[in-house]
Amino acid sequence: MRAAGDIVLLAVYELGHQPLSLASPAAFLKRAGFSPVAIDLSIENLDLSRVSNAKLVAISAPMHTAMRLAVPVAREIRSINPNAHICFYGLYAYLNAKYLLSSVADSVLAGEYEQALVDLALRLEAQDSTQHDRSGIFTSGPPSPILTKLNFMVPHRESLPPIEMYAALRHEGRLRKAGYVEATRGCLHTCTHCPIPPVYGGRFFVVPKDVVVEDIRQQVNAGATHITFGDPDFLNGPGHVLKILRAVHEEFPFLTFDATIKIEHIIEKRDLFTELRELGCIFVVSAVESVNEDVLRNLEKGHTRQDVEEALSILRQNDIEMNPSLLPFTPWETLDSFIELLHFVEDHDLIPNVSPVHYSIRLLVPPGSLVIPKLEEMGVLGTLDEESFTYVWYHPDTRMDELYREISVLVQEMVSQNKTNYEIFDRVKAVAYAKAGLPIPDAPVRNSREAPGLTEPWYCCAEPLNNNVCC
Repeated sequence: MRAAGDIVLLAVYELGHQPLSLASPAAFLKRAGFSPVAIDLSIENLDLSRVSNAKLVAISAPMHTAMRLAVPVAREIRSINPNAHICFYGLYAYLNAKYLLSSVADSVLAGEYEQALVDLALRLEAQDSTQHDRSGIFTSGPPSPILTKLNFMVPHRESLPPIEMYAALRHEGRLRKAGYVEATRGCLHTCTHCPIPPVYGGRFFVVPKDVVVEDIRQQVNAGATHITFGDPDFLNGPGHVLKILRAVHEEFPFLTFDATIKIEHIIEKRDLFTELRELGCIFVVSAVESVNEDVLRNLEKGHTRQDVEEALSILRQNDIEMNPSLLPFTPWETLDSFIELLHFVEDHDLIPNVSPVHYSIRLLVPPGSLVIPKLEEMGVLGTLDEESFTYVWYHPDTRMDELYREISVLVQEMVSQNKTNYEIFDRVKAVAYAKAGLPIPDAPVRNSREAPGLTEPWYCCAEPLNNNVCC
């Protein structure tokens, strides 16, 4: 007999958003007749009594941070419930499947995983519990990503903590409740440092308009006045997202939104941004990463420094802010180009738009990363640290590794002290100049301003401040 608590879905960290990675599979499982318990450990404490009798514990691992936090939780669950089937699902579960299957996990799922979770639950239900073993459903090696289009369902959010407990929009001197949806999954692009290409291989899937609109509707009814579109790139399917935005704007004309859009798409689709602003877009997150052309080529970003300037101009002409994400610590960044990146941020009035953590983001190289061959060719790749879910790498210029460590500590301390973006920027700039042996310039007189953004600053590729790496 099925009982509430037979299946437990766990999330540990998902960028400050109410986790869609719990809400979506919960809807699929409920349609199949299960009553899953969803727990978001970024908000809630783990009540071990809730997992002590679970038959299936499924843990979301869409990013590196989630992996690092989830594995100790899985070990604790295993110690009190050795018969539970523990499944990890998401991008980083797939990239680290070999380690997970040899240590804490019985199975691993990635890609379009929701129906596979249902199938797993049905399989476990059919098993005699006395015959349960820990061999998992992937006994011959790591799994393959699931790239079969789903019959998407409206996410089930009722059992999750309320949205006021998650990241809010900071805009015009006040905070507003923010929701989170995805109109597409996967990505057309294959940037070498990104965890998506090893799983999706340049493919993406659209979530039906009616499903997305209904998901937005339920979050607006819960109090949201702003929506983050978490698509890896919002303009992979421009016609699709415009249909969604037009329908939502007609029903909720007060609703604003932000989205992640590549620099090249801003340029290619420049004619869309007047309408996007009219439909409520107030800022765009774009993965600028660097203004060093060598870095951009090796990351295969598809844009140049000049393109960044052009994209910034397009957005500003339409009264849309750009909030750049940066990746300043890669083997190709030099001390001079790091300082030049800081000048770029300052000269283009982007200090309030750049979350300070982005001055201390270091390239992460998980198993299967497309950037591995490039690092091997340079001779800077070390060994795989399986328990840290990343390869070790070393910068050719030891000063850059020193600078990374110093800025990481500096940013963490200043953020904890609630220093302003401007104060943090000036200190970062001073540290960089000192490392280069250059006289530290005086901070110019500025007209300080606040840019719109979410109160959770780490975006898609960032790791919390105590160990900053990208993706």
